[in-house]
Amino acid sequence: MAEPRLSKDVSNINEKENVDCKEEVYLEETFYILSKKKSVFRVRLTSKGLSLTKETDDSSKEQTIPLRDIIGSKCMRSKRRRVGAGSCVCSSLVGPQQLKVVEENSGDLDESDISAYLYIYAYTLKRSRRTLKRERTTITLRFRSYDKYEDNNKEAQKWRTCIKCLIADLPITYVAPQNDKKLLILLNPKSGPGRARELFQTKVAPLLQEAEIPYDLHVTKYAQYAREFVRTRNVYGWRGIVAVGGDGVLFEILNGMFERLDWQQSLAEVPLAILPCGSGNGLARTICHHYNEPYIHENLTGISMGLARGKSTPMDVVRVETKTSIMFSFLSVGWGLLSDIDIESERLRAIGGQRFAIWALARLVGLRKYKGVVSYARIKDVSNLPKPKLPVTLSHSVSQDGALDSPDAEAFIDCDENSEVFTNAVNGKQHQRVDSWYSVNSRRSAFYSTRGSEYHSVTSGGSEMRSPVHACMHGPASYLPSLMSPLPSHWVHEEGEFVMVHVSYQAYIGEDLLFAPRSQISDGIMWMLIIKAGISRSQLLSFLLGMGQGTHSDINTEYVKMIPVSAFRIVPEGPNGYLTVDGELVEYGPLQAEVFPNIVHLLVPDTK
Repeated sequence: MAEPRLSKDVSNINEKENVDCKEEVYLEETFYILSKKKSVFRVRLTSKGLSLTKETDDSSKEQTIPLRDIIGSKCMRSKRRRVGAGSCVCSSLVGPQQLKVVEENSGDLDESDISAYLYIYAYTLKRSRRTLKRERTTITLRFRSYDKYEDNNKEAQKWRTCIKCLIADLPITYVAPQNDKKLLILLNPKSGPGRARELFQTKVAPLLQEAEIPYDLHVTKYAQYAREFVRTRNVYGWRGIVAVGGDGVLFEILNGMFERLDWQQSLAEVPLAILPCGSGNGLARTICHHYNEPYIHENLTGISMGLARGKSTPMDVVRVETKTSIMFSFLSVGWGLLSDIDIESERLRAIGGQRFAIWALARLVGLRKYKGVVSYARIKDVSNLPKPKLPVTLSHSVSQDGALDSPDAEAFIDCDENSEVFTNAVNGKQHQRVDSWYSVNSRRSAFYSTRGSEYHSVTSGGSEMRSPVHACMHGPASYLPSLMSPLPSHWVHEEGEFVMVHVSYQAYIGEDLLFAPRSQISDGIMWMLIIKAGISRSQLLSFLLGMGQGTHSDINTEYVKMIPVSAFRIVPEGPNGYLTVDGELVEYGPLQAEVFPNIVHLLVPDTK
């Protein structure tokens, strides 16, 4: 515990002091340790973070907590001691740790203590053996330079306000920035080994509480629940939409957003995020890879800090078309070996990500071959890509046989009474529907909450969530010919037998699969891996093992090649096989896809 020895009132915290032509000092104060009167701490709040300099008679030691590691702060008062507390003979051994604090509006205040306590919460990087991980750190500053609590609290609040402005990347003012919008949390309790609910409550909720980020938590009840939820709600009331589970939950959310009439505005204004609690967790692993954030299985600290800081980056999406449906993807499209492993290992879901390795061995023993034609538009120079075309708003999507014509009449009905209602006029035309949607019950109860956050159950009585009359896919219009039409002359065509074709637009497609090391979150490039029949099992095993480190990406042999593409088409022969999009099974048959850069905004860790 520290308290001020010298109070330096900063009359104008907008005046910036240059330390090394880069660092700006906003506030500065000197504190001393209660148990060591000869040791003082000089604490400075700067543009780089919180600087703590310990000074003794003969030495000085400085430590800086980077601004990106600080998630929040809170002003507290000491708690009134119970009658008889401290009478125990062992109480003297506890020392300064006996201090207990409460919020200012608590009825359990210690009126005799005029001090104001500022708690600063940070999660700093620490090296543990060979790995880095984040550890929770709490800095407690005690302000008692004045004779009244109100004056000491005013000084502490000045520091708190400055910290909040720096975290929000806003100009320093005397008024703390306000954002009353909540995060929307959509949690799939059955993702991976089924620990998503537990991980959220133990790893994520406490961090969000320290950062003073309120949230609405909804637990999914059935397949496509998250998709229907975001399609039918007024999403502008939330500061972001977070998928808690595997990549499949985010796949539902993404496609639900593209089924909105206002898809372009909603995706521009409401960022998406993911908390990895599934088996694959490819996107979360990619985010940590690009932002130098340690990735530890079931340790959600780094990704959760991204939710608290609110920083976002644009992300590519890929428009995928089959004979009867259109969807949008953020991770990968697969045909052959990896898709077989992904789908057939579902029976081992309870063991988590290890299911992929176990089933990979089984599939190597019984290696399959698939006949078909793979066509693609190759990117010749990935270092000099043209600027992406602006997305064209599409009122409806059309496939080669007309089966995807979306209805002209849609009624979006929000389950909240005061929410927006989206309608489109009926022109009398008849169209074939892609999907039929039915009313479902979304029952609520708030059995878990923290400071304005709500946990909505799916088992208690409440309101009903109603689906649109018709659901159709919107999104940017395709630049490709219809699915069964001839392709442009510059496309490359490869026909024959394949072990696998896998296309990814993220660096990782799983926690341990560095599929495309050169990929960026938004670069307009898809990386296509083609492995032809004829490769030996030992070569294939060696290749798959290389995916863990990304050493496979430079291989270009008779049987294996990795190609940067902007669009592709896969036409399998025969009725048997699996095609997957973001790990989700889609109909087996002709499929084509194209990339659209910068469509979605993704919450990511702060790099400042």
